Amino acid sequence: MDDAIATYRAATEANDIDGIMSAIAPGAELPSPLSGRMVFRGSADLRVLLGAVYSTLSDLHWQEEIGDGAARVLIGDFKVGPLRGTDAMAFDLAEDGRIRRIRPHLRPWLATTLFALLLGPQVARHPGVVLRALRNGPPA
Repeated sequence: MDDAIATYRAATEANDIDGIMSAIAPGAELPSPLSGRMVFRGSADLRVLLGAVYSTLSDLHWQEEIGDGAARVLIGDFKVGPLRGTDAMAFDLAEDGRIRRIRPHLRPWLATTLFALLLGPQVARHPGVVLRALRNGPPA
């Protein structure tokens, strides 16, 4: 892959789940910024999660990319309902250049809370994804 971050950036702004998934390595993972305990892992589960995430957000624009090599950060803003939010999304890249770990850092609290309330029911429609993410999480 030439530039997985550029692909991810364009695909997320366009809500193009196939484009998003083309930038992600098969065993990639996303630790949940909302639960602190769940880790979504693998292409199938990430497709469900990221499809729900990017269909919940609107007016997403990535403003800045920081880093080079295997560690990158995208900084952007979005709307969830009537509220504006920001994200500093940290990425770790695999040897083949695709994304192997995504770590979102969302703010402010009110937009993040509304996002969680809207996202939760969409992901809950896939109980297997939720259970796997709970099992993948850090030990108590």
